[in-house]
Amino acid sequence: MREEYSLRDYHKRNQAEPVICELCGSVFLPDAPGLTVCSLDCYDAHEAGRPKQKVRTYRINESRPEAPRPKPQTRPEDNPLADDELWAARAKYWQGTESRSPARKNANRRTSERRPLVLTGHGVQLRIDRGTLFVRNGFTHYPQAREEWRLFPGDWRVPSRIILLDTDGSLSLHVIKWLSEQGVPLVMIDWQGKAVSVIGGDGTATDPELRRAQLEARNNGRGLKLAIQLIRDKIIASQETLKTLPSARCKAAIGKLDRALRELRGPIARIEQVMLIEARAAADYFGVWYTVPVNWKGIERHPIPDEWRFVGKRGSFFSGRNRHSTDPVNAMLNYAYAVLESEVLTATVAAGLDPIIGYLHTCRPGRLALVYDLMEPLRPEADRRVLGFVGSNIFTPQDFLLSTSGLCRLHPVLAKVVLNRLNASELRRLAEDVIRQGPLRF
Repeated sequence: MREEYSLRDYHKRNQAEPVICELCGSVFLPDAPGLTVCSLDCYDAHEAGRPKQKVRTYRINESRPEAPRPKPQTRPEDNPLADDELWAARAKYWQGTESRSPARKNANRRTSERRPLVLTGHGVQLRIDRGTLFVRNGFTHYPQAREEWRLFPGDWRVPSRIILLDTDGSLSLHVIKWLSEQGVPLVMIDWQGKAVSVIGGDGTATDPELRRAQLEARNNGRGLKLAIQLIRDKIIASQETLKTLPSARCKAAIGKLDRALRELRGPIARIEQVMLIEARAAADYFGVWYTVPVNWKGIERHPIPDEWRFVGKRGSFFSGRNRHSTDPVNAMLNYAYAVLESEVLTATVAAGLDPIIGYLHTCRPGRLALVYDLMEPLRPEADRRVLGFVGSNIFTPQDFLLSTSGLCRLHPVLAKVVLNRLNASELRRLAEDVIRQGPLRF
C-alpha cells in the first residue's frame, strides 16, 4: 500500500518549505527560492495575467497519469479490405505524377510542340459539335471527375494524335472525317499493348514508284543491305541502353554486342544470317535484365510473384512470343512498342512507302512487315525510356492486374502515364530519320 505523509512530515523529510501555488492552489516544493507557481503552465498563465482553472493536486509519490497516445494512422496499404480504395488511390497517385512532371517550355506559344491525347477507361466519347471536336474521357476509378476537351479546327492546341488505350465508347463517321482534315491519326491500342487500328492522318497514299522500288529491292540486294543497316543500328542503340542499367553484367554484354557488329561487317549473303546474328545479340542484351530490380512497397499484405521483383527477360523480336506479358515491365514494354508501331506506321505512310513490303520480317497479307523492320533500331530507345521510368518509381501490387490465365495488365492511369513519358512525337521524328537515311531512299 502506498505510504502517505502529512504536510509536516513531508517538510521534515525533504528539508524544504512547501508552498501553495498562487494560481491553482496546489501544494508543491519549490525548486528555487522565491518560486510561487507550481508548473510552467501556471507560470505562463501568471505572465499572461489570465486566471487558470484549479487542477487536481496529487499525493506524494503518486505519479501523474500519462496522456493518451494518439492512435497510429492506418495507411491504405495496411488495410486488407480496401482494394477499391487502393485502386483509386493509385490512380490519384499516377495522376499526380503527371502534374509534377516538368513543365514544357513555351507552353502558351504557337511554336509549342503538339502532344498526343491519350484516352482510357469506360465510356469514351468523340463527336462533332458545331464544327468542333468534343472529346470526353472515360472512367477508370470511382470517384473521378470527368475530363472533357473541345478542339477547334486549325488550333495549335489540336493534339498530334489521339490514342484510345484499352477503352470502350463511341465515335461517329464525322469524327473520322474531322481528324483526317486536321491530320490527326486516331490510334487504338488494346490491353495487351497491340495497335489494333490506325485511322486518319494526312491521307497520303502509297507512291507507285516507291512501291515498285520496294519490290525490286527484295531481289537486287538493296533489301539485304537495308536489313544489315537496321540491325547494326539496333545493336549500337542496345549498347547505349545497356550503359544506363545498374548491372555489373553490362560491360560483358556490351563486349558480346561488339562481336555481333563485327559479324555484320563480314560477308553476308542471306537475310537468315542477319536474323541469326540479331537473335544472338538479343539474347545477350536481354540477359542483363535479370539482374535489374524493380522497387516495390505494400507486398507484405499483397504478395507478388517472385519474377516481378526483377525486370523480366524478352527474346528475339522475330519469334513473336512477347505479346502476352506475364510481368509488369514487359507489359509496359508492350504498350511502348504499340506506340512506336503507330508512329512508324504514320511516318511510313506519310513517306509514300508500302508498309506491307518488308525485308527482315515475313511479308504476308495484313502484316506490316516494313513497319516492323523500321522499328528495330528504335526498340532500344523505347526500352531505355521504360526502364528509366521503372527505375525512378516505386510500385504497389494495385498498379497491376493478374488475370486467371497469368497475364499481367497495367492500371489504366499508369498505362496513360507510361505512354505520355514515351514522348511519341520524338519517336515519330526518330522514325522519320530512319526512313530518310541510307538504302531506304530507293
